Amino acid sequence: MTLHLIKLSVGSDSIEDHAQWQAANRQFWRKVAGRSAVFHTTFQMPKRTEELLDGGSLYWVIKGVIQARQKLVGFDEGHKEDGSPCCLLLLDPNIVPVRPVRRRAFQGWRYLDADSAPPDLGSSSRGDITELPPHMRRELAALGLI
Repeated sequence: MTLHLIKLSVGSDSIEDHAQWQAANRQFWRKVAGRSAVFHTTFQMPKRTEELLDGGSLYWVIKGVIQARQKLVGFDEGHKEDGSPCCLLLLDPNIVPVRPVRRRAFQGWRYLDADSAPPDLGSSSRGDITELPPHMRRELAALGLI
């Protein structure tokens, strides 16, 4: 059964801002099975790693709204800048926009059941929602229109 993680993207204003930060900070990149992966540090290693690696993603909360996800490709042990141990969440570099859903702030990460995960945004007969400016996506989500 697929399981996901959800985490705050602190300091990001939009999906585009989050993607630019990841692309610019190459020290957070590694090779996993011969492919590039970006990693994010967290204090605790998830206990349910098998379920998470069975198609799970890390869903990003940006400005109080779940806005994007990245596929989880692995976990590793690492160290923060101060030398303290941490868990590395290894992620596919592709950032996928999802249907915006409001989410209150929390610390660390949380598990997210597959049934509760918002669907990916994509093309529809009315146009591609992902091409809308970030502020417009947020406003439409707040109104419950997307």
